[in-house]
Amino acid sequence: MGTNDQLKELVRQKYSEIALQEKAVNQASCCGSGSCSTEVYNIMSDDYTELEGYNPDADLGLGCGLPTQFARIKPGDTVIDLGSGAGNDCFVARAETGPTGKVIGIDFTPEMINKARENADKLGFNNVEFRTGDIERMPVTANVADVVVSNCVLNLVPDKKRVFCEIFRVLKNGGHFSISDVVLTGELPEALRRDAEMYAGCVAGAIQRDEYLDFITKTGFVNLQIQKEKPIVIPDDILSKYLHADQIASFRNGESGIFSITVYAEKPAAPSCSCEPGTC
Repeated sequence: MGTNDQLKELVRQKYSEIALQEKAVNQASCCGSGSCSTEVYNIMSDDYTELEGYNPDADLGLGCGLPTQFARIKPGDTVIDLGSGAGNDCFVARAETGPTGKVIGIDFTPEMINKARENADKLGFNNVEFRTGDIERMPVTANVADVVVSNCVLNLVPDKKRVFCEIFRVLKNGGHFSISDVVLTGELPEALRRDAEMYAGCVAGAIQRDEYLDFITKTGFVNLQIQKEKPIVIPDDILSKYLHADQIASFRNGESGIFSITVYAEKPAAPSCSCEPGTC
């Protein structure tokens, strides 16, 4: 489908468009990637509206879980949100960490950063900031975060192992993360796996569930927990753009599955990691 740099540019372009779209358009798409469904399907996102700190202007309907709900954020914590978009998870995290804490959102799409900053200004928050940057090389010094959260973002990153090394680096000793993401069991049909829209739509970039969890433990994290798991069902009117009717039936009846998982893990109090020198 292209090199890592080409995939990143694809995602940047798609999410630049999404930043300027209405939420209803995003929810009618494959995780926001484009209007690939004829009806409004809430394919992946969970309902944030009951969470303290929720702001509808910051909710673009792009997530696949509620990581901040599970993140065990305490008053005064420093929280980093990877792929912060319009700021939805940052504002929910700010409600947990309070005025004595700090929330840093990182996103590599300038349009998203601008939208998030506008939302923070409207809310009058002076302890929520948004930084433009690549989560494979975060614009954050080491050992600063108590908690890292992310919602349906790592599946869009070509080098997922590098991201987990970066999470390890920026967390304080004893800190932890809670991340919602899309993973696979079995193989996706080739037509889905090679399609650029489905990559930007959080499906084709997903990796095997066991491989994903293995990255976490091999980086050096401990106390790994699956906090929530749910199946993702792609509607037939989306699948029909890629598969014939018999292929759709085979996919539905096969052993392959697409899941949203929310994963928790901790950086040890006395850490060691398997990343390359300089990343831990």
